[in-house]
Amino acid sequence: MSIRIPFVPLKIRREDALAYHEQGQPGKIEVVPTKMLSSQLDLALAYSPGVAEPCKEIAENPENAYRYTSKGNLVAVISNGTAVLGLGNIGAQASKPVMEGKGVLFKKFAGIDVFDIEIDCSDPQEFIRIVKSLEPTFGGINLEDIKAPECFVIEQELRKQMNIPVMHDDQHGTAIISSAALLNALEIVKKKIDEIKVVVNGAGAAAVACVKLYIELGVKKENIVMNDINGILHVDREDLDDMRRVFATSRPVANLMEAMKDADMFLGLSVGNVLTPDHLKQMAPDPIIFALANPEPEISYELAIATRPDAIMATGRSDHPNQVNNVLGFPYIFRGAMDVRATEINEAMKLAAVRALAQLTKEPVPESVNKAYNDQALVFGRTYLIPKPLDPRLITTVSPAVAKAAMDSGVARLSVADWEVYHQQLEKRVGINQKLMSPIIAQARRQPKRVVFAEADTYKILKAAQILVDEHIAFPILLGDKKKIQQIMEDNYIEIDRCEIIDVTEQPEEKLESYAQMLYQKRQRKGVTLYDARKMILDRNYYGAMMVHANEADALISGLTKEYARIIRPALQVIGVEPGVNRVAGMYIITNTKGESYFFADTTVNANPTADELVDIIGLTARKVRFFGIEPRMAVLSYSNFGSVAGEQPEKALLAVQKAKQKYPNLIIDGEIQANVALDTQLLQENYPFSDLAESGANTLIFPELTSGNISYKLLQEIGGNEAIGPILMGMKKPVHVLQLGSSIREIVNMVAIAVVEAQR
Repeated sequence: MSIRIPFVPLKIRREDALAYHEQGQPGKIEVVPTKMLSSQLDLALAYSPGVAEPCKEIAENPENAYRYTSKGNLVAVISNGTAVLGLGNIGAQASKPVMEGKGVLFKKFAGIDVFDIEIDCSDPQEFIRIVKSLEPTFGGINLEDIKAPECFVIEQELRKQMNIPVMHDDQHGTAIISSAALLNALEIVKKKIDEIKVVVNGAGAAAVACVKLYIELGVKKENIVMNDINGILHVDREDLDDMRRVFATSRPVANLMEAMKDADMFLGLSVGNVLTPDHLKQMAPDPIIFALANPEPEISYELAIATRPDAIMATGRSDHPNQVNNVLGFPYIFRGAMDVRATEINEAMKLAAVRALAQLTKEPVPESVNKAYNDQALVFGRTYLIPKPLDPRLITTVSPAVAKAAMDSGVARLSVADWEVYHQQLEKRVGINQKLMSPIIAQARRQPKRVVFAEADTYKILKAAQILVDEHIAFPILLGDKKKIQQIMEDNYIEIDRCEIIDVTEQPEEKLESYAQMLYQKRQRKGVTLYDARKMILDRNYYGAMMVHANEADALISGLTKEYARIIRPALQVIGVEPGVNRVAGMYIITNTKGESYFFADTTVNANPTADELVDIIGLTARKVRFFGIEPRMAVLSYSNFGSVAGEQPEKALLAVQKAKQKYPNLIIDGEIQANVALDTQLLQENYPFSDLAESGANTLIFPELTSGNISYKLLQEIGGNEAIGPILMGMKKPVHVLQLGSSIREIVNMVAIAVVEAQR
């Protein structure tokens, strides 16, 4: 007999509906929903009938859109594709990949969500009308890749007509970053800004914006000479539009060579290789040369410095010092502007960004940034004029400066009451994920190492090897069936230049015998005979480990197709643990959809560690977390909170914490504690305010045994939609990493980058 359950209408309260839309991050979406949608009540709150309540609130007061929707953290990246960098007028649809890329940078560096909008319209007035109509949706408008002179009219009109920040980054981004570099360069060469002579090659949107901002900073207009494809911008020229005519000179200058005589600064926003050594020889002592054409600058860095050793040089390229990169500006400028609901991005805010960037360069550089750039001691000077793009301090330096300038200049509708709290909010906006792999990959590129792959006759490994070579991360050594490897490469159009392929079965007898003898010497008192060693060395995992042991490779990567234990055993037997380490352990980094990262250990090696063994794992994990530039806040997990439930496991966790605190007195660590409590600062502060984790919560979780750690990371990865980096093997004498079974190509590349940096250190 079936039982009928009567239908009871959901009771929707106004307060519940408003709180649902306002709580946490306002609105319900970034790229994924930001609110729970797991029950009938949730769906009713999110849409009908609950959604009516925030709609009515916004209708009554439009400012409430910032409380109940995602508007306050949403930027439109808009283009018509008429001036796509390096491609020209390719049209709106073809520009979409660029606009999507810009959106990714907003999200990565400033936690700003983006809709990219490509408008098939070349008429400036119609374009203005379309963009203006989008104002209810967005908290800011980033105009991109719109050709001059239309871009000037479009931006000016939209700034007048719209009540949200509007910026054409092609104009102002380069202007802001190069202005910061100019201020610092002038300080180094001890020249006054109101006395310098400036030559500008190029007269497009970026060049005009740069000149305008330089004048705001103190450069005299009469000391500027601009040159475009038709020659010097001179008052006698009849082909100049109103925007360029403002900067026309009356000086008797016929060409670029004459303009360069005694010039203190050259700014290039034109095409590559138009500047010659003879041009540079005309310049004043200690010339400032900003050759910003991409991908080839107006003159190569090497040639410019060879011609003028006294020069200060900047380009748009990442492989030379002083890269003028717009990513230093636009994410943080919009972040600051939107956080105080500025009605525009005005000159005061741009200048604040300039000075913040210039000042940040003079401050001590964090160790994580130095490591990301090959352990350079980055110090303010001729080769360090502006911050590096991977500097995590940018968001907490530029955004507050822009927000304050908006408040001071009267265009902010909100005020920042507590700057320290705002600083913390900015850090949480981005999370630590962007600080994690980007610096590691950048550092790996500075000094690639030899990495041997024991399973090279698979597509994923070969594709990863191609990426590693293309991105200058590592020098792959491929172990496997040579014919099979070559066939896979041919079938999948994989080309790997200068890559060594080793078929173990085809190696010279003397090589195999040499490795076998070394293995026998290491394992003869562990039951291995010479006969055994000769057989074992034909196993690619033993052969690869021996290459690392013999310094013929710097790191070993394996495990894509074989179980973890089968890979780690040869590495432990041949390479061994580092001095002073009693055991190895495994760690995963789990990154959630908000970009927050957590470190899990031990997830792969130790089945049921004792309290003393947990202390070893804690030490290894703390050191590895710091490897990524993060200070660990560690929780030793259990099913009990600080003695709330008795049992063998909670007692083991408590003892491990007590011993760890004695051994590592400066480490933030607490337990035994339940996982949800360790991560929830509100729960901690309400119930366990005495805990070392109460203020900030845990970012590193130590599991009491292998089962819980292994199950946890796999569930989070598969069900939670989280990304995982790992497993990272800790405690080996030399870098060895065992891939997760079936790892993706990007996961392989990440693991190799970690191994390369470990080998460097």
